Amino acid sequence: MTIRVGVIGTNWITESFIEAASEIEDFQLTAVYSRTTDKAKAFADKYKAENIFIDLEEMAKSDTIDAVYIASPNALHAQQAIVFLKNKKHVLTEKAMASNVNEVKQMIAAAKENNVLLMEALKTTFLPNFQVIQENLHKVGEIRRAFVSYCQYSSRYDAYKEGTVLNAFRPELSNGALMDIGVYCLYPMVLLFGKPEEVKANSFLLDSGVDGEGSIILSYPDMDVILMYSKITNSYIPSEIQGEEGNLLVQQFSTPTKVEFIPRKGEVEDLTVSQKTASMYYEAKEFIELIKAGKIESAVNSYDVSLTVMEIMDEVRKQTGVVFPADKQ
Repeated sequence: MTIRVGVIGTNWITESFIEAASEIEDFQLTAVYSRTTDKAKAFADKYKAENIFIDLEEMAKSDTIDAVYIASPNALHAQQAIVFLKNKKHVLTEKAMASNVNEVKQMIAAAKENNVLLMEALKTTFLPNFQVIQENLHKVGEIRRAFVSYCQYSSRYDAYKEGTVLNAFRPELSNGALMDIGVYCLYPMVLLFGKPEEVKANSFLLDSGVDGEGSIILSYPDMDVILMYSKITNSYIPSEIQGEEGNLLVQQFSTPTKVEFIPRKGEVEDLTVSQKTASMYYEAKEFIELIKAGKIESAVNSYDVSLTVMEIMDEVRKQTGVVFPADKQ
């Protein structure tokens, strides 16, 4: 059963998705959408897709695709996803799933109403080394703190400082450090520990109106989670889950490359397993397998997790003063 997939967006993340998904036997790229014919044709030719579209409604109604991968700016995710969901097409949408929780609720309602799959493309939670973290969490004993850091200087920040505001720093596209980078810290923690009792946040805002960097404390009854993220600085420190009996130390949490268990007493244990370099393979595989199984929701990147993550992100933006045009609609 081949799943015919169309893509929205012709940037590097779409290329990474196609290259990873092409390793899946039942995946077939059949259509490309772009705002211009030339761009759509060039991208389609490169990846041997037979159909191109510059009209979203036409693509959604087309019988050339069963599903769509959406990698457009965050502000467009909800509108585009709902068009395809209403046309009975399965949807995999890049993180962040949408601009705010109201949009996420609308997307989920459309998926349920039309009995099709909707999934957020947050790759971390499907990676083998994240599963290692889940399987070995008990070793640390009573968990008291988790610390996750993802700080990556954006190549677009240099242009910003020179006066050119590219997509990554535009509030009208629902972008910024939290939406693009912080979500990689937040999403896995919600999956592991659930909804926190309290959220406290701090951000450094750029003149454009988005956050350049920020930090979040999630409070739980017996522990806290500290998140640190940035698009204007780098960080090289590992992330850590601290328990009374030991620690899990994780290198590069967004795409875990090394996982170690450090017991309070005893020798360090390397838990790392091999995983594909094309890290988007695992989320693509989940998406294809769910469609084949007739499922409309992932048990991993579930509706509840996506909703909770977006609720927290809305609260962080409320506390730090980041407002998107989409919030007023």
